[in-house]
Amino acid sequence: METTPDTSGYMIAGYAIAFLVMGLYVFSMYLRHRNLNQDLETLEVISSESKPKPAPSRTKTSNPGAKKAKTSAKKK
Repeated sequence: METTPDTSGYMIAGYAIAFLVMGLYVFSMYLRHRNLNQDLETLEVISSESKPKPAPSRTKTSNPGAKKAKTSAKKK
């Protein structure tokens, strides 16, 4: 009667290789995410620099609450 060969070393090597490949994949995804965030920040800086600044308005802005208080005081 033959005994079954001990292949536990191959099983352990297979799991080690599988976990190594999965770890490299997760690390690759992390690097891609970090690079995409850096690219997004760069694009936001570039787009904010290229936008023309609005011209200052020449009309005098007043407090709308102050006008209401004046008109309600006149009605009384």
